[in-house]
Amino acid sequence: MAEEVLLIGTWGSPFSGRIEVALKLKGVQYKYVEEDMANKSPVLLQYNPVHKKIPVLVHNGKPIAESQVILEYIDETWQDYPILPKDPHERAIARFWAKLIDEKCYPASFRACWGADQKEHEKAVEEVNEQLQFLEDELNEKRFFGGEEIGFVDIVGNVIAFWLGGLEEASGAVVMAREKFPKLCNWANEFVRQSVIKESLPARDKLIAYFRNRFGAGTSK
Repeated sequence: MAEEVLLIGTWGSPFSGRIEVALKLKGVQYKYVEEDMANKSPVLLQYNPVHKKIPVLVHNGKPIAESQVILEYIDETWQDYPILPKDPHERAIARFWAKLIDEKCYPASFRACWGADQKEHEKAVEEVNEQLQFLEDELNEKRFFGGEEIGFVDIVGNVIAFWLGGLEEASGAVVMAREKFPKLCNWANEFVRQSVIKESLPARDKLIAYFRNRFGAGTSK
């Protein structure tokens, strides 16, 4: 019996984009289903009734939700191309940085581009600069956070490597300046140049237009 792997996502989501990257790195064949988040389908509500969000991975009829949870499931299910380190301490460190990216860095980046007012914007810029500096120091001289190969933190960091640039261009804000974060900028360029990443990214002009249409002008023009 053939494996059935279904990914429910949306074109502009970094979170469903992560899952595509992981599946492609692993060489897993899957079917992609585009979800309209403004008119959620019965399939999405069936498979993720708790959060009603994408992405959802359905493996042989069994759903898994939340992108980092899905990434770990993929890594444990398909052995080719390990995403997380084998060493327990290194695995814990990778989870720590991934959590920081999702819970601290990306939300602050978003507020820095579309803060409700100047005060909120300035506070968010200060916060995101602090988080990005932590990541800059962690990256150090490595090619990727995973070393010589793309790993868990790199995949989660797609929100910084690609989506943050779209937010900056759409809003007119400058969040990850090269003079402040040269290593992160080099990492981002290297990351998005990889063929498996390119295949999983939305068109940049389409993404920027989407941000502008949805959120309007930024606070830092």
